[in-house]
Amino acid sequence: MGASLPIPGGNPRRYIAVVLVLVICIHYIVSVTWKDYGILPSQGDSTLGDDELANLVNRPTSGALMAPPQSLSVPSTPLPPMNDSERANATFVMLCRNKDVNGVVASMQSVEDRFNHRFNYPWVLLNDEPFTEEFKQRVSVLTSAPLEFGLVPSEHWVQPDWIDEDRAKSGRSKMVAQRIIYGGAPRYRLLFSLIVDRLPIGSVSYRNMCRFNSGFFFQHELLQPYRYYWRPDVKFFCDLQYDPFRFMQDNDKIYGFTISLLEWEATIPSLWSAVKEFVALYPQHVDPQNAMDFVSNDGGATYNRCHFWSNFEIADLDFWRSEPYQAFFDYLENKGGFYYERWGDAPVHSIAAALFARRDQIHFFRDIGYRHEHFQHCPQGDQWVAGRCSCDPNDSFDTHPDSCVNKFESLFS
Repeated sequence: MGASLPIPGGNPRRYIAVVLVLVICIHYIVSVTWKDYGILPSQGDSTLGDDELANLVNRPTSGALMAPPQSLSVPSTPLPPMNDSERANATFVMLCRNKDVNGVVASMQSVEDRFNHRFNYPWVLLNDEPFTEEFKQRVSVLTSAPLEFGLVPSEHWVQPDWIDEDRAKSGRSKMVAQRIIYGGAPRYRLLFSLIVDRLPIGSVSYRNMCRFNSGFFFQHELLQPYRYYWRPDVKFFCDLQYDPFRFMQDNDKIYGFTISLLEWEATIPSLWSAVKEFVALYPQHVDPQNAMDFVSNDGGATYNRCHFWSNFEIADLDFWRSEPYQAFFDYLENKGGFYYERWGDAPVHSIAAALFARRDQIHFFRDIGYRHEHFQHCPQGDQWVAGRCSCDPNDSFDTHPDSCVNKFESLFS
């Protein structure tokens, strides 16, 4: 007779325990190596319930251990990365300084996390002085997309020699003395007063920036290859499951915005007079289907101060490169209002888009949630849910007394 192996301790229960351990191990090995193991529906139930589908979406494809069910989240099904043939000819562009690095990092990370990690659009960063190596290193780790650093030519940045500096200085001093408090509803006046305290209303550099963004940024050599751009100097609240650049391209849009509001009248006292002079000289540049009613309540006699906030701006570079806009900017430039007053790129861009394009070529991206101190736009309803938005839907500038969103939407009612 052959010798038999003794059961350790002579206890059958231990033998049964060993078998159970072996079965569990085999089950685990098969479950992580055969993708269909354990998920085939029974003949009596050929459909998967919501919980089962969630488990399929989140089931790891490697041998890593699964997290406990209560720790799993079920995000929206991600879109695949875009390939070059699907992308528009577009780029992000930011005008920034070395000392702005923390803000730039925050904006870039927000854009990458919410949108660009899948679409991989390039970045162009511009500065009126060379970027430091520290700045480049800080931002370079944030994206796998192409990233270029450019220097703004001095002739596009510094105050022109022909500007009367005594007159310009007098205008700056007057604005500082006035404090230019925004004429909002009483409950908002404290907030606007705090904002004014932080604004560079007496700054020549700020005026340089407004002039550059109005008439020169699209001439920079690094932007010449591109058709569309997006200024993302903001915090994004929501996921974007589609490509706004392709939306602009496919729907013949030239300008996209998210917040619109009233400009400070004291910064642009003579701007509308210059606009009316230009229109009288070049009526052929005004589009018959224009959006004049967005920027004027009386058919163009006066400016109602409505404009699109340009810190969020998606637009067609060819529009700024066009003959009508180039002639318009040159006319404003010769007036000197960027320095004698404080004409901003936001009203300049807004007035141009309202007059020289069809009204249906301007788009309100209501589904894109973002914040730029001190105001924010938060999507509502289903769009807030679909975007997994982190903003409070009850806190949106659209409901502010000085928002111009209703004015814009009335163009199409």
